[in-house]
Amino acid sequence: MNNDIDQMHFLVLHIGEAYCLNNWNYKNICSPFTRMYYVTEGHAQIVLPDKTQDLYPDFMYIVPAFTPHSYICREEFRHYYIHIYNESGHDILEDWILPTEIKAEKGILSRIKKLHELCPEMELTQTDPKFYDNNSTLNKNILKNKQRELYARVESRGIIYQLLAQFLHLAQPKQYVRDERITKTLEYIRMNLNSHPDLDALAAVSCLSKDHLIRLFKKEINMTPLAYINKKRIENAQLKLVTETTPIKEIAYQLGFEDQTYFNRMFKKMTGLTPMNYRKSFHDTGL
Repeated sequence: MNNDIDQMHFLVLHIGEAYCLNNWNYKNICSPFTRMYYVTEGHAQIVLPDKTQDLYPDFMYIVPAFTPHSYICREEFRHYYIHIYNESGHDILEDWILPTEIKAEKGILSRIKKLHELCPEMELTQTDPKFYDNNSTLNKNILKNKQRELYARVESRGIIYQLLAQFLHLAQPKQYVRDERITKTLEYIRMNLNSHPDLDALAAVSCLSKDHLIRLFKKEINMTPLAYINKKRIENAQLKLVTETTPIKEIAYQLGFEDQTYFNRMFKKMTGLTPMNYRKSFHDTGL
């Protein structure tokens, strides 16, 4: 497991206060950034892959990047939203099982309001994710974040750390850290993902035979090394398709896919869409 906080390079993409009235009912959302919410009034729900989470005032909630989810709102509902994007090659939040809900400690709301003050003009102009989960909006807000004054960027990052620390304080490390050999293998995969590490290299790193590595890896991670590598490569492809204008063929090559047809087939198998249709689904509609 990677505990290196130097890999926490979070930028604020969107922040603001939202008032909803039976209109926060968006389905099948899966964004390349992490979402945090602080509820001030009312009640709503987030439907996650493993549960339906109720949202209540004075609690904070988190939805990590690439987590499929939907929203249900049947009454008045007011909340602060914070969308954060990690520029690091590896998001260390992936190594932890985060609590979806935490009771906000005293002073959290004032820090969120301060973060809002430090990030002017970064509110959502549309509440429907299809209008802001797109290439142009993400790139524009990443650039806008970096163009702020140095003190504002430093203070903003400090507040983001404080907010994330609330969830990490109650987080549990994912179980694969039980075997140091698998930990080393995972770290090697992350450092060499784009070069598509083969089974021989992974076996050498883990000091295991290939058959033993496959059995142990599957026991710890619930998938084979190859399946894990492809999963992480496709997640990287999702991020690139949304935040870059790089041609799909070039993205496939950057991620170690020598055959674009295989890349397209693997991408559709994991996301339900071809790379081209996935990119189109995130393009700005012009509104």
